Amino acid sequence: MTATVTRTLESTGATLTYDVHGADDRTEGGVGPALFLIGSPMDAAGFASLAAHFTDRTVITYDPRGTGRSARTDGAAETMPEEHGEDLRRVIEAAGAGAVDVFASSGGAVNGLALVARHPDLVRTLVAHEPPLAQVLPDREAALEVCADIHATYLREGMGPAMAKFLVMATRTGPIPANWRDEPAPAPAAFGLPAEDDGTRGDPLLGQNMRGCTAYLPDFAALRAAGTRIVIAEGKESQGQFPARAAAGAAEALGGGTVLFPSHHGGFLGGEYGQQGEPEAFAATLRELLDRG
Repeated sequence: MTATVTRTLESTGATLTYDVHGADDRTEGGVGPALFLIGSPMDAAGFASLAAHFTDRTVITYDPRGTGRSARTDGAAETMPEEHGEDLRRVIEAAGAGAVDVFASSGGAVNGLALVARHPDLVRTLVAHEPPLAQVLPDREAALEVCADIHATYLREGMGPAMAKFLVMATRTGPIPANWRDEPAPAPAAFGLPAEDDGTRGDPLLGQNMRGCTAYLPDFAALRAAGTRIVIAEGKESQGQFPARAAAGAAEALGGGTVLFPSHHGGFLGGEYGQQGEPEAFAATLRELLDRG
């Protein structure tokens, strides 16, 4: 990448940190629209491999509130997608890049939909990759109950037992059965997780975002009326799993279908957080989509 500038800005209840890559000559209305890469709870560090394939564009990354370098200042224990959406608005406006293209992953895709529903003029194209929207599933009640149980397990028992449940839920193929409570709780050790509770409760996934993100119901009427081009995507290897099924449900609600991306839920990762996808092929698919816009 060319020059990278790191900045902070004050949002309601948080101090946000964001990075502008290529800021030397393209931040202020330069060559082509800027590309904003967002996740949740994944922070800017998770997009290093993907950003490296877009050195011809200004790339913006950021740490969502309560994650990485973006500290909460309000003491709130949970965050709603509408709050994240307003944070995204503030970052786009502060970056001075005009209307941007957005690639949004997982919870970031949920937040991206919240952004576009309220501020469509700020986003030219939104590629929402596997937003975990339980509300659009036919098994929504069971899915919401599981997500609430993961959050409650975290508060009661700590990270290991809760993360084990999360991994089982996130990778389950097919609908969640109504009698899911009859299934034995997964052992944390089976996933290399600690069973002991270290007493901390600051995990942004299990604590801050789990319930608000999955229970969010997008304003599909506003999204259909928006001038923003919205592409809902799912991974070839993760089809049938909870986030990909939710992507299909969201696409149907918008009146279309999904676009398949290489690899899995984290297909853009190139070793970040110990996960490996197919970042080169993933970036090529993303570039092709954006170029059509």
